[in-house]
Amino acid sequence: MKPEVKRYSTTVGTRTVTIETGKLAGQAGGAVTLGINDAIIFAAATMGAVREGIDFFPLSVDFEERMYAGGKIPGSFFRREGRASTESILVSRLTDRPLRPLFAHGMRNEVQVIMYSFSADGVNPLDILAINAASTAIMISDIPWGGPIGAVRIGRVNGEFVINPTFAEMDASDLDLRIAGTQDAILMVECGANEIPEDVMVAALELGHKSIQPLIELQLKMAAEIGKPKREATIVTANDDLIKQVFERVNAPMNELLDKPLSKVEFYGGMDELLAKVIADMCVEGDTNAPAKKDVESAFSESEHKIVRERILSAGKRPDGRTPTEIRPIWCEAGVSPRAHGSGLFTRGETQVLSFATLGTLGEAQELDNLSPVDTKRYIHHYNFPPFSTGEVKPLRGQGRREVGHGALAERALEPVIPAEESFPYTIRVVSEALSSNGSTSMGSVCGSTLALMDAGVPIKAPVSGVAMGLITDDTGRYKILTDIQGTEDHLGDMDFKVAGTAEGITALQMDIKISGLSTQMMKEALEQAKIARMSIMDKMLAVLDKPRAELKPFAPRIITVKIPVDKIGALIGPGGKNIRALQEETKTKIDIQEDGTVYIATTNAEGGKLAQERIESLGESAIVGNIYTGKVVRIADFGAFVEILPGVDGMVHISQLDSERVEKVEDIVKMGDEITVMVTAIDPTGKIRLSRQAVLEGWTVEEALAKDARKSGPRPGGNGDRGRSGGDRSRGGDRGRGGDRGGRR
Repeated sequence: MKPEVKRYSTTVGTRTVTIETGKLAGQAGGAVTLGINDAIIFAAATMGAVREGIDFFPLSVDFEERMYAGGKIPGSFFRREGRASTESILVSRLTDRPLRPLFAHGMRNEVQVIMYSFSADGVNPLDILAINAASTAIMISDIPWGGPIGAVRIGRVNGEFVINPTFAEMDASDLDLRIAGTQDAILMVECGANEIPEDVMVAALELGHKSIQPLIELQLKMAAEIGKPKREATIVTANDDLIKQVFERVNAPMNELLDKPLSKVEFYGGMDELLAKVIADMCVEGDTNAPAKKDVESAFSESEHKIVRERILSAGKRPDGRTPTEIRPIWCEAGVSPRAHGSGLFTRGETQVLSFATLGTLGEAQELDNLSPVDTKRYIHHYNFPPFSTGEVKPLRGQGRREVGHGALAERALEPVIPAEESFPYTIRVVSEALSSNGSTSMGSVCGSTLALMDAGVPIKAPVSGVAMGLITDDTGRYKILTDIQGTEDHLGDMDFKVAGTAEGITALQMDIKISGLSTQMMKEALEQAKIARMSIMDKMLAVLDKPRAELKPFAPRIITVKIPVDKIGALIGPGGKNIRALQEETKTKIDIQEDGTVYIATTNAEGGKLAQERIESLGESAIVGNIYTGKVVRIADFGAFVEILPGVDGMVHISQLDSERVEKVEDIVKMGDEITVMVTAIDPTGKIRLSRQAVLEGWTVEEALAKDARKSGPRPGGNGDRGRSGGDRSRGGDRGRGGDRGGRR
């Protein structure tokens, strides 16, 4: 029996969002499809049993980009989806971040949310749909949760905000703001922007929060009408009596420890010593009434959380002794690597990032195999986070979600200042190596990469700096916004708000919070405080390198731009790429050809680049009567030799014009592949070209050549390609006749 399908819809901005449930995945906790027009996402949410022996909430959120949704077959060898693409990972992270804070603290049941792309129309982005679909699936499921949430994208085209813009509208937009939240507050922000002022960003955030309300109301309606009863989940609650006992033991010594400005090693070392003492005192072996070690560790963590936060809220004292708005000491360097095309080192406190910039040809741009209409990317940013950066020892594995996300954030922050392809025809790759980590290596990557790009001579529009902001709150409404948070403040605090931009405005935002939401007033204060910090950080960067270097590094490729007629592209490439490969090998260059006839020659050798340029420019030339050319013999016949005087342009030197003396056999003078110098003596109406080597040897003037060619004119061989061959066939009889005359004279 076919199940009953429930369909709901609401309007967000000017777009209709439609949700269906009841037809698919009946055994999942909750399942829906959600879409705008032909862009549709499927989401299923399911809760399992408790995972024994864990001290965290096992939530997994995965977005699977299915290529069939866009009518595509995957480009991999196996022709099926494999390892998650960068885009899939970013959508998974984007969805996880606003969902996670609304689950009960201490929950230990496994919860899994899986999303598929069912239909991709190439018009509407799928990421925002995925967040809303995931929230709706949880809301109508049997999973206990503090939602719902709604999510929208805000663009700005010609100064006007657009809600949930299409891909085409995003191309014209100077803002790409993705925001998720509850009825009362904002939970997640992800943004790329083209130097947007802080007040405009606040207005966009306010509009975004207002725009999610219809989605939240619709989900509440669905939960009331068709939602399943919520199951009981296992919640690990704190032992208040034990927390009180531990707090009384550690309050004084922990405050004494925190009164000293501490490095990361000193802070964690002191805390470990204090914890070991508490465990030794309370977990007495053989005492049946003694608490378990893991319970004491949990109570100690709660005490640390309470003490550090209260010191910040009541006295503005941070673990390392700074004030709430103070930035850690900064030092920078540029040109660290002598062979890299550009390098920049940025150190802020105990956070250190070394970025390297590499310039390549446009042909080295990254090809994208996804459901987006964007198929290549010429600015690429990668981020690595090795275990030694935190003083740990771990096996090296592939990049995880965190590394992918941090690289994407730095890329988003710098992309608005990357020069256009027309003015700087390079593919640019930047790699940020986190060498030491104690808070916000992603913003350190932005700063180090700005230095690396300027060191490489990339004419960026403006330098970009970044800073991570934090937040401490309590139940009474007190809060403190912290500038340049370190690892402890990120771990113990309520917010990680990363802000990057130029002196003119914001280029990237990313916000994650652990509380149930953030007001726009708090975000406004955080943005204003972040701008002051960003400008201070930028001053330190510009003191090292204040603008892009005027020249590229010696080992960076120089790119020469040549324009050829579109109908000459085939001649440059040659059959199966033969010509272009041979030219690259001969000149030691890399050559990229665009569809409009623009050719980019990349080389570190000036001589090779000049030779390649001359060869390619000659494609746009036409043979001119009287001009002298040096060309290669490409075919030999009884009556003469065919010479390529320009790329793809052949002419014929008759046997009688090969030398000043009488020639018995063409091969006596030239062989295949020989280079000879010839003069163009005639071009007939069909384009066949007659050449003379004799004219060059005897130093004929143009007039002499024309006159002598006219005296000898008649049915003659010559021309290009097949025309030359047919002309040669016609002339063989004439050759034989003249041969007979010569024989008769003998």
